[in-house]
Amino acid sequence: MKYQFSDNIPESNVDPVGNILKVAGDPKVISFAGGLPAPELFPVEDLKKVTNEVYDESGRQALQYSIAAGFPALREQIAKRMNRSGIKCDIDNIMITTGSQQSIDLTAKLFVNPGDTVIVEQPTYLCALDVFRSYGAHMVGVPMDDDGMKMDALEQAVKDNPNTKFIYTIPSFQNPTGRTMPADRRQKMIEIADKYNVMILEDDPYGAIRFAGKDVSPVKTYEHDERVIYMSTFSKILAPGLRIGWIVAEKTLVKKFTLMKQTVDVHSDNLTQHIIAKYMSDYNIDDHIAKIRDVYRRREGIMMDAIKKYFPKDAHCSHPEGGLFIWVEVPGVDTQTLFNTCTDHNVAFVPGEPFYADKVIPGTFRLNYSNMQDDKIVTGIERLGNAIKEAIGQQVKV
Repeated sequence: MKYQFSDNIPESNVDPVGNILKVAGDPKVISFAGGLPAPELFPVEDLKKVTNEVYDESGRQALQYSIAAGFPALREQIAKRMNRSGIKCDIDNIMITTGSQQSIDLTAKLFVNPGDTVIVEQPTYLCALDVFRSYGAHMVGVPMDDDGMKMDALEQAVKDNPNTKFIYTIPSFQNPTGRTMPADRRQKMIEIADKYNVMILEDDPYGAIRFAGKDVSPVKTYEHDERVIYMSTFSKILAPGLRIGWIVAEKTLVKKFTLMKQTVDVHSDNLTQHIIAKYMSDYNIDDHIAKIRDVYRRREGIMMDAIKKYFPKDAHCSHPEGGLFIWVEVPGVDTQTLFNTCTDHNVAFVPGEPFYADKVIPGTFRLNYSNMQDDKIVTGIERLGNAIKEAIGQQVKV
């Protein structure tokens, strides 16, 4: 049977996300591939307790259909959290989504026609690139330095692409690089967006997980004209299996998002929304996040020390102050050759190629430090260092 797919389906059958999760699930492999939180930190007993209370107190309501915008009690809890971060909003500015991925998809669905430009960081979150491609977007990557997206290059990209619909940015502990955009660049991004009348999609799944340095306010706090769509998720601060995220935007725009969401899944899981709302009412989620920060601070430090010990001296690494990732650049290494070599060493990473919208920088890859136990981090980085040296040797022989 020859299927007649729509133009939205990618021609390639390569599934980098599936491959990442497959490798991460192999018990023989020390995997730094997936962006997985530490499962031992999931508040299983607390969630079990509040789940039983939800069933006892409002089980019939929680198991019924609900509104697309989301459970009001959960939106109220999120609004309080957003206001504490400097984003002024109420529940009518908030819509619940089925994870961050749905927030990205709905934004593209709402704004992008085939051929429209979406400007992204270079590199950026690979699943966002997949979404934008599926809607026929023309993607333009803006180069980064250690402080994130370069603003002069961003302005030039907007000038060169007058059909730009929005700028997609992960300003805090960026995926895949772990870099954080300082306040002055965030303000400059707003100035550029105002000047050229483009939207900004601010993706902030990691911002609460800062374990070093000083907090930087979200890009949305600097806006003048409500052109920033802010999105975040409970995946990294509570548990990813809950699949609950949220959007904060101007109220008429939230109504548009709600209409689009109704065509996709009617509403996000109602029972899970009740459980999270009850958890946030009964427990201080910031106390839980503090535990996550402590563990990730330690694991990032262990990984950085091991990298210094076992990697070639010319390897360059980002130095995250939070989040889940370290970005590595090793000059002269073919990443696919290295990945294949690592398979033999039972260690895994994510090659850099899928994170680029256009021109790929060779020898780049992403490491995750949040999911592995301390001793396995050291062992895995030692294996990876040996694999890098072996891959370099193979290329020299060729």
